[in-house]
Amino acid sequence: MPREPMISSSQRKVLCTVFLCLLENTVREKEPAGFSPCLIRSDLSSSQSYLGSEEIPSFLLRGAAYGPLAKVHSTCQVCASSANAGAGQAKKCLSSARGTVQRLSFIMACPHLESLSLSPPTPSQSVYREDCTQCFDSIDCPEGLDVCLQCFNGGCVGELFHSQLHYVTKSHPLALNIRRTRKEVVKDEPPAKMTKLAIAAETEADRYDIATAVRCHECAKELDKSHAKLAPLVDGILKANTFSRQEEVKAWEQEMSTCEHILMLQQETSRKIESGDLGHCSKCELKENLWLCLVCGNLGCGRAQFGGVGGNSHGLAHATESNHGVAVKLGSITPEGSADVYCYQCDEERLDSDLALHLAHWGIILAEQVKTEKSLTEMQIEQNLRWEFSMTTEDGKELRPLFGPSLTGLKNLGNSCYLASILQCLFDLPAFQDRYNIPGADLPNVVDPAQDLETQLRKMADGLLSGRYSQPDSDVRASEHSSEIPHQKGLAPSMLKHLIGRGHAEFSTMRQQDSFELLQHLIKLITRSQHAPPLTDPTQPFRFVTEQRLQCINCKKVRYSSTEQDSIFIDVPLEKLPQSGGGEGDAYQPVTLEQCLNRFTAQEAVELTCPACDSKVGFMKRVLFKTFPTTLIVNARKMTVENWVPRKVDVPVIVGDGPFSLDEYISPGLQESEELLPEDNQSAAPVFAPNEGALDQLMAMGFPRNRCEKALHATGNSDANVAMEWLFAHMEDEGIDDPLVITSTGTSGSDGADPEKIEMLGAMGFSAPQARKALKETNGDMERAVEWLFSHPDDQGDFGEESGAAADKKESIPAGSADLPANFQLRSIVCHKGTSIHAGHYVAFIRKQLDPADKPKWVLFNDEKVVEAGDVEEMKKTAYVYFFNRV
Repeated sequence: MPREPMISSSQRKVLCTVFLCLLENTVREKEPAGFSPCLIRSDLSSSQSYLGSEEIPSFLLRGAAYGPLAKVHSTCQVCASSANAGAGQAKKCLSSARGTVQRLSFIMACPHLESLSLSPPTPSQSVYREDCTQCFDSIDCPEGLDVCLQCFNGGCVGELFHSQLHYVTKSHPLALNIRRTRKEVVKDEPPAKMTKLAIAAETEADRYDIATAVRCHECAKELDKSHAKLAPLVDGILKANTFSRQEEVKAWEQEMSTCEHILMLQQETSRKIESGDLGHCSKCELKENLWLCLVCGNLGCGRAQFGGVGGNSHGLAHATESNHGVAVKLGSITPEGSADVYCYQCDEERLDSDLALHLAHWGIILAEQVKTEKSLTEMQIEQNLRWEFSMTTEDGKELRPLFGPSLTGLKNLGNSCYLASILQCLFDLPAFQDRYNIPGADLPNVVDPAQDLETQLRKMADGLLSGRYSQPDSDVRASEHSSEIPHQKGLAPSMLKHLIGRGHAEFSTMRQQDSFELLQHLIKLITRSQHAPPLTDPTQPFRFVTEQRLQCINCKKVRYSSTEQDSIFIDVPLEKLPQSGGGEGDAYQPVTLEQCLNRFTAQEAVELTCPACDSKVGFMKRVLFKTFPTTLIVNARKMTVENWVPRKVDVPVIVGDGPFSLDEYISPGLQESEELLPEDNQSAAPVFAPNEGALDQLMAMGFPRNRCEKALHATGNSDANVAMEWLFAHMEDEGIDDPLVITSTGTSGSDGADPEKIEMLGAMGFSAPQARKALKETNGDMERAVEWLFSHPDDQGDFGEESGAAADKKESIPAGSADLPANFQLRSIVCHKGTSIHAGHYVAFIRKQLDPADKPKWVLFNDEKVVEAGDVEEMKKTAYVYFFNRV
């Protein structure tokens, strides 16, 4: 119950008079809770007779905000002699008593305001003021978004009531409601021509109107946001970086670092460079893309950049001739201190924390600089977005936008199309829909929903599948003068992106990434997460078993080994077509999926010593399917090597729309006529089976097979990039080209998880699960385990305490099925355009049943744009990851 206010006799004297005055002013100012203007006006005349009486007028009881006045009503000693003068005379009391009345009303209206300790957010705190942490309702919704005044969680006010849920579960009653509406701007004149004087971004205040209100869930009342305790808090929330912006800044800061060449920079004799000498390159007449050498003050043009930015590399030539390593791009400098700083000796973009001092050395004042050119990062993002997929039909008409359930786009956060394309394909699969799209089910009760993978995946499922957000962008106005078709705004997957990338050296950055590597990482995260019955792991349908058959060429004895996988890598054969006149780039002969699968399952010779006959002739190896998955994921690598640099090429892989059989690729297993290789002490050491996909990538770069196998063995047999770094670091090792020899490590247990070694790694700062996983991956070799740990800093490890019934149940789940026939049909594709999988642009093509009476059609998910696909041949040419469903 609200507490009774403490009222002094002096305060008591003026309450009635001030109340009349407040009523009169309310008609012209702001309506208090519980009153309407017509009610106030009718009460104004009748209330004057109560000024000199002890009776409590009934109208005082009607206003919740002025409830305390009814309890402390008494004769007004100030104005009793002039009661007939009414409210006009009462205004004399307003200046001295209005603040007292407001304070008393708020104490009675919301006791939580005085009892709770509230403070503005600090720079390190996350403020979720863009969208709800449990769904994609945002500040653009008609009801707005509630931001908790205690923990700054964002909760929706719409049909899902996550703001109310947050109040009930956390007992945080106070919230700031934020509503954003687009400004209607009418321009009678054409937009001003862009000049090079400055690049000014349109701010949020230029585009939107922001409405705010402070509410108490428990009291069901709106509070005065100008209150001394609320005003700084509201201002702090509105000015704080949003969660997505805060994480973006962290990612870019992580991306950029300084180097020893900047830290140890020795500048030559100081002088002031006149502004006239900063107008063009010292070696040519170029007036843009100019780089200032911070060592000697030389001004040279940079390399030619994307988008027509000219450059003759005179800055690079100066750095090579003089050995001066550090330069800054003049047009990128901002008064806040950001700029493109490049170290030619590291051949990397760097961060210079002393840029202001280094520029002042040459008479350039940082605070006076104005940005006139795009930064390298901005140009990189723009270049990736320019790798656009066709959004028009063959006759030039724009593709038809699609809206509705399962047709929701995802906004590009800046180089995040690799994530959007994979998410679209995953949440199209029945296993992911059944696991995470659970309308009406309770969400996990966690401290921070934005940091919980289960919550964010269910948020993503609701956003993509419900259709509530699949609406035309209201900010886009199609007209007879504009051919632009309104697409969706798209959902911003910033919380899930941060969660997936947390602790990962690559996915935590803002760089473009390999979508297939992201898929593998996401499968690992989901597999490790909890799936309480009756919920099941949605990645289980991806799993299957391959069987490797090794046969000695000399004695013909065999050995079979099985490996559980969740995807396969196919090496696409490359055959150049004759160059046609005027053609741009190389063209390649189309290949069929069957050709690629035949290469994947073909026999190959491997160099191994036979444990039975001691022959060094070698073995024939072949890998076939032992079981088939429900959903088969295929990664098509189309790489060539030019000057030791891998380059992606576009090779059309012909895949029909109908079902096809994989029956011929199932392993027959051990035959009666075959004799197994002996399992003696010599063969007790495990036979190393390199990751085929990673091995093929490394060999495609020109490395010998023995080197590749050694690199994969030393780095955990998982990632080609890590193995390649190992190769470059061990190029001069003695015997680097000798065949890999695996010796017994003498560990206790087959998994290499020796408790003594786990303790030793623990002393180095690694957790027990991390140490256990490293030892298992490296067969108990301590030196390789340490190297593996440093190569996999994001890996949380193996929680070996999972045992008993839980472990038995996990092991009992079969990986795939050997039942025949094994027919598959293409469900979705992730496509890529660009010369590298770490650049360019990714999209998803998904087969959808748009009309129940019609056959399924291909739908293009291009970030926030969702359209009925036009050029299916382009889809086949640029396909990178395939999802086939068993039918």
